[in-house]
Amino acid sequence: MAVAAFIYSDDFVGYNFGPGHALQPQRLVMTYELLTAYGAFDLPGSRLVAAQPAREGDILLAHDPEYVEVVRRLSQGEPVANPLIYGFGAIDNPPFAGMYEASLLYVGASIQAAELVASGEERVAFNISGGLHHAMRSRASGFCIFNDPVIVIQKLLREFDKVAYVDIDAHHGDGVQDAFYTSNRVLTVSIHESGAYLFPGTGYVHELGAGEGKGFSVNLPLVPGSGDASLLSVFRQGALPILSEFDAPVIVAQFGADGHFGDPLAHLSYTADGWLEAVREILSLGKPTVALGGGGYDPSAVCRMWTLAYGAMVGRGFPEEIPAEFQKRWGVKVLRDDWVPKPSASDERRVAQQAARTLEELRRLVFPLWPGLPAGGESDGGASH
Repeated sequence: MAVAAFIYSDDFVGYNFGPGHALQPQRLVMTYELLTAYGAFDLPGSRLVAAQPAREGDILLAHDPEYVEVVRRLSQGEPVANPLIYGFGAIDNPPFAGMYEASLLYVGASIQAAELVASGEERVAFNISGGLHHAMRSRASGFCIFNDPVIVIQKLLREFDKVAYVDIDAHHGDGVQDAFYTSNRVLTVSIHESGAYLFPGTGYVHELGAGEGKGFSVNLPLVPGSGDASLLSVFRQGALPILSEFDAPVIVAQFGADGHFGDPLAHLSYTADGWLEAVREILSLGKPTVALGGGGYDPSAVCRMWTLAYGAMVGRGFPEEIPAEFQKRWGVKVLRDDWVPKPSASDERRVAQQAARTLEELRRLVFPLWPGLPAGGESDGGASH
C-alpha cells in the first residue's frame, strides 16, 4: 500500500482562462516538474496516478442540470442568454473553448483522490488541480466552474458518517460552506483573509451554520499582513479543538498557496515554512486525507509550497537547492523562501491582536455549541455533537 498518491495529467493545462488571467496552469506544470526533478514519484510509498475525467452524474452532486448545460454550451462556443447570470463573461470567469472537458478532468482527479483514500489504498492523495471552492450550485465564481470539494464530500458521505473540510486558502471557501451550511455531517473550517478586504467578502465568525448545521461552519478570518504566527495560532486554538471534537473519519483539505507573502492577489504574509507547518498539523491529525490544491498566483511560490506539502505527505524532505534542470527551465533556485519580509513591531502587534479577537469571537459564538469545549477553548474530552 502506498502512503501517498499524486494525481496528474498533462491535460490539466486545458483549464486556461487565457493570457493575462491571474490563474495560470503553468503553476501545475511547474509543481509536477519540480516533484519529478526531485524523484518524488520514485520514493517508497509514493505513486503517480493518471487523472481521469469525471462523469456528468458526478457534477450533478453539486450543480443544477441547467448550469451544467450552460457550461457545456459555452465550452462549445454556442450562444447562451445572459451568461453573467451564471457567472460567465466577467473578468474572473471568461468562457473558453473546452472548459467543460477541462473542468471534468479537474473534478475527476479529485474524485480519484477520494476513492483512493476511501478504499484505504492511500493514506493521502493530492490533486493540485482541485480545490475550486468558490463555484456555487448554479454559478461560476472566483475562477471556479465546478466545485470539486463539494462533489468529493458528497461522495465520501456515502462511505463515511461525517467529513471534515479544512481550507487554508487565502480566500474564504464560500461555495463549500454554502453547500453544507445546514448539515451536521460536514464540518467546514476556513482560515482566510477577512472578507472585509478580499474576495468573496464572506467568511466571518458569525457565519456559523444554520438549523442542524449550527456550529458546523467555522470561520477564522485574518487581517492583511497576518503571517505564520496568526495562521498557526487560530488553527491550534480555534480550529483544532473543534476538529478534535467532531472527530471525522476522513478529512478533505484545501491547501491553497495564495496566503504566501509574495502572492499578488491576497494580502497575507505566510512563509513557505509557516504554511507547511499548518499542512503538517492537518496531516498529523492522523485521518485519511483528500488533499486539494486551490489558489496561488505566484507560480514560483506555488510549485515550491506544493512540493513541500507532498514531501510531508510521503514523509520525506527534499534538498534545498532546486535540481539544475528545473533551475534552468524556470529560474527557481531554492525550495524554501530565500528571503522573508520583516514586519514592524506595530504591525506584529496589530495582527496578533486581531487574531486574538477572532479567537475570542469564535469561543464566544461557536465553542458553546460544542459541549466538549469550555469557554476557555480547551477540550475537556466531554461529549461532542
